[in-house]
Amino acid sequence: MTGSRTYPDEPAGPFPAPPATIEDVEGRPIELTVLEPTDEEGFDDLVAMYREFDPKDRAQGIPPTGEDRIRDWLEPLAADGINVLACYEGAVVGHATLVPEADDASALEDLGDVEWELAIFVHQPHQRMGIGTALLEHLLGEARERGIELIWLTVERWNAPAISLYERVGFELCGGESFEQEMSIRL
Repeated sequence: MTGSRTYPDEPAGPFPAPPATIEDVEGRPIELTVLEPTDEEGFDDLVAMYREFDPKDRAQGIPPTGEDRIRDWLEPLAADGINVLACYEGAVVGHATLVPEADDASALEDLGDVEWELAIFVHQPHQRMGIGTALLEHLLGEARERGIELIWLTVERWNAPAISLYERVGFELCGGESFEQEMSIRL
């Protein structure tokens, strides 16, 4: 099922998997958990983070604005994807997700046969605190535990901090269009 995307020959990692508690750069405890498809309270908390997300930090049109559009965007992610949340004092402050490039990945026996697209968002007041790195590493750890091997993402070329983060954990450049850079990793 793999497409035309190129992936590194060697796997990256190892990565930790949730649940976990990390400290951000200010020493605050950040809980990292997997959002289960049946966790309605966690889903509502995630919607609340995106309702307050500053639209100027949207990338490639996501996250959408407005609660109905946010819910419509998140519902398939929660149902079919793998989602790790970063929470501080009960509020979601970060979200990393993997979305399968298959119509019904949940019906597949081997998730390693599917390419997964990654997206990650950290609420603006919590950016540059180490939360994005922890979210990314724990999402990759969860993915590896589930047998996922091939992950890719796109990032705006001018987003040097994000590109740096992705490279630090093992993503490699693999193509892209004029304003987007495509990167991939093998677990």
